[in-house]
Amino acid sequence: MRRSASTQPKQSRLEILIRKPILRLAILVFVCVTTLLYSQEKKNASNADPSLGKQVFASACAGCHGLDGKGGEHAPNIVTNPEVQRLSEKELTEIISGGVPGTGMPSFGSLGPESVKGIADYVEELQGKVGHTPLPGDPRRGETIFFGKAECSNCHMAGGRGGFIGPDLTPYAQTHSAEQIRAAILNPAERDTSESAVTVVTTAGERYDGIIRNEDNFSLELQSTDGAFHLLSKANVKSIEQRPIMPSNYGSTLSQTELNDVVSYIMSLESAAPKLDWHGEDDE
Repeated sequence: MRRSASTQPKQSRLEILIRKPILRLAILVFVCVTTLLYSQEKKNASNADPSLGKQVFASACAGCHGLDGKGGEHAPNIVTNPEVQRLSEKELTEIISGGVPGTGMPSFGSLGPESVKGIADYVEELQGKVGHTPLPGDPRRGETIFFGKAECSNCHMAGGRGGFIGPDLTPYAQTHSAEQIRAAILNPAERDTSESAVTVVTTAGERYDGIIRNEDNFSLELQSTDGAFHLLSKANVKSIEQRPIMPSNYGSTLSQTELNDVVSYIMSLESAAPKLDWHGEDDE
């Protein structure tokens, strides 16, 4: 029995047009091209230059926050400040893109999504949120080199052992990647401290090796390599000889394998170090 025209379901003009072969082909081509462009966009994002964030940060952010992100005259510490560390990647990206109204933090949305994400990724890298990178070497061998051949422990404390002149390296890997640790060992310009070691000789012939912790016009306070403090009158000081606190020749005295082992040892200390806990902004 045939249906009357009034009882047949009505078809929209769109449904009628879609039935045409040429239009169906056009829609198929549109879907394919859209999918291809989306896939290419994702591929480009995944292949983004990992150094982009560092480059953009250096040009757009370091003037206020410092190259290491630990603050300057015009902007706060965004590396060790716990309030900033608690921000999610999404929250951090939104702040970089939109700025913070009523503060000195401008919007960097005009740099584009890729640059904004690069800055956020680099800030998280500075904060030590780079994940657990596989150790490049053997930490047990690195420990032997650290306390032996390389003589790092003459100045640095590590795991409760070592010297007092340099920074304690036990928590160092919490805020530094393997690449940053290696760079600090090999390149003096990449190190976190500009302090110099000194040898002070008094008029009485006494000799002190260490770091000058405090100084005024009349005296200086020196911490020697054994951790002891010495208050010396400048009137009794015969000479002061400065030298780099760390050797600059580790690239030649340590093989690549030995260097990787030392880096691995310093990275392995992170799990044993107490988690950094700052109250308010830290100027370090």
